[in-house]
Amino acid sequence: MTDWSIIGQETFIGFRNFGNIFSDPAFYKALLVTMRYAVLAIPLTIIMALLVALSVNNQYKGIGIFRTIFYMPSIVSGVAVAIVFKWILDPSYGALNSLLRIFGITGPNWLYDSAWVLPSYLIMAVWGASGGLYIYLAALKDIPKELYEAATIDGAGWRQKIRYVTLPMLTPILFYNLVIGLIGAFRKFTDAYVLGGAGEEGVFYMVYLYQQAFSFYKMGYATALAWILFVIILGLTLIINYTKKYWVYSERK
Repeated sequence: MTDWSIIGQETFIGFRNFGNIFSDPAFYKALLVTMRYAVLAIPLTIIMALLVALSVNNQYKGIGIFRTIFYMPSIVSGVAVAIVFKWILDPSYGALNSLLRIFGITGPNWLYDSAWVLPSYLIMAVWGASGGLYIYLAALKDIPKELYEAATIDGAGWRQKIRYVTLPMLTPILFYNLVIGLIGAFRKFTDAYVLGGAGEEGVFYMVYLYQQAFSFYKMGYATALAWILFVIILGLTLIINYTKKYWVYSERK
């Protein structure tokens, strides 16, 4: 509710910052970029982490090594990941386009082409989707074996066991990861700030907020943006929380 540029006196301006935000096309563009990313990245990362967890849930020789390898991306610094992917996605000498050229495919410009900025960030999201791996593994270990034995007696195959036993029992964890993924998607900053993207396609909401605060020194404006982000995340979280009674398993049902 103030007009303050770090240096100088604060000036009270009421809700004018919010009015300026809602009349700024750049705000809507940053919000749209973030929402498009969230809609695609959240289900992709949840599915990928779940598939990896199901793959390494068995006990066999060397499984600990595979689990460690799959979990490694989640503990690497975000800046380091961004720098590595900046090299991987380079259109001229990047590893990904070099691999595509082996098969006679001309790779896209990735971060330098507005149409490929979002796919670039989705690739990074899927690569780092193993953050929830051990949460899924713990939940899988907690599923009573009696349920699988009963399903076997009823003639269920492995697909039916996953569909009617594993997935329903994992819905509380899926709900948790959905909420955490939502918050993380709207707070996406580090790799987006380091890598950027063609035009406005790489300006996520948090990058836009950072620019207003520390590039243009519009602290009051940035604070208003933070409050709007809080309301958006809170509202979406409440909506998801309301829907969980329809799909999240509970022993009290």
